[in-house]
Amino acid sequence: MPYKLLFVCLGNICRSPAAENIMNHLVAEKGLSDRIICDSAGTSSYHIGSSPDRRMSIAATQKLGISLKGRARQFQKSDFRDFDLILAMDKDNYANILSLDSSGQYGEKVQLMCDFCSRHTLKEVPDPYYGGTEGFNRVIDLLVDACEGLLNQVDSND
Repeated sequence: MPYKLLFVCLGNICRSPAAENIMNHLVAEKGLSDRIICDSAGTSSYHIGSSPDRRMSIAATQKLGISLKGRARQFQKSDFRDFDLILAMDKDNYANILSLDSSGQYGEKVQLMCDFCSRHTLKEVPDPYYGGTEGFNRVIDLLVDACEGLLNQVDSND
């Protein structure tokens, strides 16, 4: 049974699809694609069906040589059941996800993405949507750090 990860931000066009695609890239490099499955979602319905933000895609291609795939979708209550670990990009996303868990039974499945960083000290992945290129590049660096830490933890738990 594969281990299922869900990355969540606000609109599911910048941070969470970048995290999903970076993690898929790292998982494939380690030959673990059959053991770890990744997806992403947004807490809002703003961008349902949209491709990842072009600026995020450019940053991912330039820094890592990967292209971002996927279409934005909104987080559903069924995601609590369907995923082993749900990774929120910031504290607002975290709170919004937990607000949908009325029974309080899935809290241990929800964690902050930056909790897995080893090189960066930021506690949240900042939303680069309204900023310039530098913000997108910083998010990629942060997500690579967090994804590496996350992959090490998931792989060692196996």
